[in-house]
Amino acid sequence: MQPQWGGCVFLETEAERMKNNTWHQRIGSALALVFLLAIGGAAQAAGPTYWTDSSGEPITNNYGDCWQAVHGAVNTCNDADGDGVGDAVDECPGTPKGVEVDGKGCPLDSDGDGVADADDRCPGTAAGVAVDDAGCPLDSDGDGVVDNRDRCPDTPQGTAVDQRGCPLDTDGDGVPDTADRCPGTPAGTEVDDRGCIETVVLGQQQLRFAVNEATLDAAARQTLDELVPQIADNPNIKQVVITGHTDSTGNADYNLDLSQRRAQAVRSYFIRQGVPAGKIVARGRGENEPVADNGTQEGRRRNRRVELDFRM
Repeated sequence: MQPQWGGCVFLETEAERMKNNTWHQRIGSALALVFLLAIGGAAQAAGPTYWTDSSGEPITNNYGDCWQAVHGAVNTCNDADGDGVGDAVDECPGTPKGVEVDGKGCPLDSDGDGVADADDRCPGTAAGVAVDDAGCPLDSDGDGVVDNRDRCPDTPQGTAVDQRGCPLDTDGDGVPDTADRCPGTPAGTEVDDRGCIETVVLGQQQLRFAVNEATLDAAARQTLDELVPQIADNPNIKQVVITGHTDSTGNADYNLDLSQRRAQAVRSYFIRQGVPAGKIVARGRGENEPVADNGTQEGRRRNRRVELDFRM
């Protein structure tokens, strides 16, 4: 039917009809946009509203972000764990509430030890240091010194150690306290693998006697004073055998008697210093047990000696 106006009939050409349809479409689109903006403004007041597809699902970009209906703003949607990283790109879903995460949605690990900051009881661990589940440096032998500083790993359980993680050696004899059966050995004394002195050889440099005499001088007494605590206070030493020796100069019988008197002088001194008499035995061997050649001056010097044999 042709349009009419005031009883008149106006003929509409095809071109005019197409032009009118175009204007109608533009007006409809404008009205639709005004409606959407109005809806978007109301939704913004109540909370963000996102563009959705025909099934009602939010429309997301390649990063998992939703397009907000108002002004095309981008916001995150479908963030099940609420860490601020959308589910579509969250590499660590299910992060506990309140845990700080990186751009991938994973808990932060500032020191890079493999334990998240939220669970790390030892933050700031040096790079490359092995740690336990709490983020603390490993101490495999449990001695209180962490593995990366422990110079003596695998220390037996319960062993007291120094700051390097090595067993304590209080008397410095090279045998750890836990294995030392003779603690308190005088400094510089050679010991066996038990930390005990088996034989102490005191030559003329340590024990000086006047020629043909058995009297201890001041230097000899000082030498013996260093051994008194080792003998008197050590329950592991059951007996000390003191043996006197001479070189081959002179009469053999005389040398035997002289060696006995000198060994007895040492025994008597120890007893005066508090060593139990029953713990010490004195004997002389004269020239019968040389340790060097009596044909040389150096050999004779080495043979004039007193030996202390510690029996455990």
